[in-house]
Amino acid sequence: MKFLSKNVEETAEIASNFAKATLANPNFEKNRAIVVGLYGELGSGKTTFMKYLAKAFGIEETIQSPTYVIEKIYELKDKSFKHLIHIDTYRIEKDEEMINLGWQEIISDSKNLVCIEWPEKVSGIMPHHTVIKFEHAGENERKISIT
Repeated sequence: MKFLSKNVEETAEIASNFAKATLANPNFEKNRAIVVGLYGELGSGKTTFMKYLAKAFGIEETIQSPTYVIEKIYELKDKSFKHLIHIDTYRIEKDEEMINLGWQEIISDSKNLVCIEWPEKVSGIMPHHTVIKFEHAGENERKISIT
């Protein structure tokens, strides 16, 4: 699916629709978390998408990219998932760093929805995942592709 988001409101709608689709079919693989890789340059909309995805799952906290803390875990109530886990691997240099942070446990829990910014930094340990690509299409426009 390909979208052209002309503003934040349209990105919010895309994220909300993605959340609904994910809830409708939560278990792509049994005994595995659903993993979503968010690909794109700085400022391409990854964190904005996450902000509205979290909101669609009922999270009221302010969502910011966890660049310095690497990972934020949000508890979900009354959902198919127990946790929305937001990971930013921008500062990760080796796959082993993620493994040391409990990566295998995170992706082994089918009740986790894991969204990773900069997944290409840990491509050696990324399981099968949904790919969402963000591209600049103008000053305020973004191309968002979901595969």
